[in-house]
Amino acid sequence: MRKSGILSRHYIHRGLFQRRMWFFYSYSKVKLESVTVNVTIQDFVADVVSELFFRNVEPVSLETMFIFPVDSNTVVHSFYATMGDTRIEAMLCEKEEAQQLCKATAGMENLRYLQDQRDLWGPVFACFLGTLPPNMDVTISLCYVQELPLQPDGAAQFCWPHELLPQSNFFSWMSSEGEISENLHFNICLKSAHGVSHVAINSRHTPLQYTAPDQTSAEVSLKSSPRMYSDLNVLVYYRGPHTLSAVVERRDPKAPPGSLLGDPVVMVTLMPDIPEEVPNPGQPGEFLFLMDRSLFQDAQNTLLFLLKSLPLGCYFNIYSFGATFNAFYPQSVEYTQESMDNAVGRISSICPDLGGCDLLGLLRSIYSTPHLHGHARQLFIFIQRKISSEEEAVMAEVYRYRDHHRCFCFPTNSCDSFNLSQAMALETKGECVCLHSKMDMTSEAVKCLQRALQPMASGISLHWDLPPGLEVSMIRKAPEVIFQGHQSSIYAQIHGQAQDAEVGEGSVTLQYHVGSQSFDYTLRFSLSPSSDGRLPVHRMAMMHLLWKLAWEGTSRAEKDIQHSAVKSSLSVGVLSPFTSNVAVRMKQRDAQHCDSLPPDSSMLVSPSCNLVPCQLLWLRGFQPVWFKSTKFWVVQKCQFCLEMLGHKAPDTEALTQLSASSKDFLIITVLGTDGVTDKANYISALGWKIRIICLNTTLK
Repeated sequence: MRKSGILSRHYIHRGLFQRRMWFFYSYSKVKLESVTVNVTIQDFVADVVSELFFRNVEPVSLETMFIFPVDSNTVVHSFYATMGDTRIEAMLCEKEEAQQLCKATAGMENLRYLQDQRDLWGPVFACFLGTLPPNMDVTISLCYVQELPLQPDGAAQFCWPHELLPQSNFFSWMSSEGEISENLHFNICLKSAHGVSHVAINSRHTPLQYTAPDQTSAEVSLKSSPRMYSDLNVLVYYRGPHTLSAVVERRDPKAPPGSLLGDPVVMVTLMPDIPEEVPNPGQPGEFLFLMDRSLFQDAQNTLLFLLKSLPLGCYFNIYSFGATFNAFYPQSVEYTQESMDNAVGRISSICPDLGGCDLLGLLRSIYSTPHLHGHARQLFIFIQRKISSEEEAVMAEVYRYRDHHRCFCFPTNSCDSFNLSQAMALETKGECVCLHSKMDMTSEAVKCLQRALQPMASGISLHWDLPPGLEVSMIRKAPEVIFQGHQSSIYAQIHGQAQDAEVGEGSVTLQYHVGSQSFDYTLRFSLSPSSDGRLPVHRMAMMHLLWKLAWEGTSRAEKDIQHSAVKSSLSVGVLSPFTSNVAVRMKQRDAQHCDSLPPDSSMLVSPSCNLVPCQLLWLRGFQPVWFKSTKFWVVQKCQFCLEMLGHKAPDTEALTQLSASSKDFLIITVLGTDGVTDKANYISALGWKIRIICLNTTLK
């Protein structure tokens, strides 16, 4: 689970000027004063409702931006910020309409500025909040749902970042054994039809309190934050076997029957029990080696070693990529002594290429080739060069086929695409190994090959037994294979009306093979579960359905599919390929009125509301926010940052008047005018609006 949020700051580099022209600034600080978080964890899905209270304790105003990294297992469905009597709320609109609205939105350059920062990477939800005056509070309200990862010991893991917890030093942490922090309200509700066994939390907490006689629900609260710089980790253990679990969620009574919201939805988590050793391992898989030609001289021996280590009966292919890509064979061939000798002889024909990097085209070509039934597709990607202009498209392709393959990525230590490699491995439940030298390349690659050859579950199928009158339609199907130690969640919609209302149970049977062995497990589940109306399972199912509609759309039915997707996306507040975020700033007195209206353009541009920059962005930097989650990005443009070199004081009255009329400018005071214009041009090229004060002269 990635981390989820910090208050951060942007620093301007010192040393822009030499001796006679320096720029000073104060470090911005927005204090996290209190946190209220309510988390409901049901099996392997979490519903999070959080409120974060910040205060600007600096004597200067700060321009603030909220960013929340989103991955494929997280759905943000509600966000708003409150500052004084102003409320900023994120909404969804049809994509083309949102793009038109964004053109008329002042301050969009703030999002473009964030997108080009070199220290953040990955997809984020971003909303520019504007200026936070000194001593002003801001309340961030964020609601999201999330699939939780399975730990090796069978626990569901929930993580909350230390940056979004009120911090205390080590000594106060040690001395407050029985005290409950007044500025931390963190409550966790646990539910499972299997029964809740126990929890493990790396922080002081109340004893686990069961709220049902059969121990299917329980509650726990934190007493204090974890130790300094430690993220909060919650491990939830359930009773009984973990091979199969199901969460059924009631329909929304306000939605029409037959729609996704108008029918019950079931989330089934598959965790096949796979033995460590299997007598007859069966089909060994399909292995594809993708070699960056700029790295080929260093990786040639590694490729040869891997090729000679494959098991007989598997399938393989070798691809080299640079400005273009080439394949040894049109499609994978069976691994025999003859095909291996042929491939070894052709390796020497690969020529180094220092041009572009068409990894996107190569992946699309691979994904379009027929999948060999029963042979798990596993990619070994050796990469050295940067492909930042296509990272978002690459991840979209990987996400689309994540249930059909696994990636083992080997970026070099100097590779600018390390974050992308790590994200590809994470998305497909593979592994990313950074290569620091030629010496460890072969050994690390062989370790991954050994993992790729471990037993896996194949031939996976689900069989439903529901009361007469009910039927199931799959939203997200079960994968063809599940690797050892992994889980997979599928979603299904339950249609119809039961002929016998007294029959309140159904069952699902999981069948799969490990080598020559067959396994099957049956789980019974209630068709009348309790519900709090928050619909976390419906929201996750909606996300998968919207992407499915986008991928399966054809030119003939494109308009109908898009209309259906937009309607569904807006109904639940789940972002789709056909919708986009728009935020509005309004007075608190108007917030209730705006909440009752659909997000159309006439409402968004009304006199009581104005548009705020808010979008889903792909950041192109180096630090992976992909694994973090929320960040509260504080950009200080130094609204009033005046310093003077020398002994003569500046004209205070003139400077005060200038600063009052130039809130969006970086104000610098200097002695003399030698070289000022050149240096001013240099700073302006960095994207800053500046105003320079030279004694009695003002230069723009």
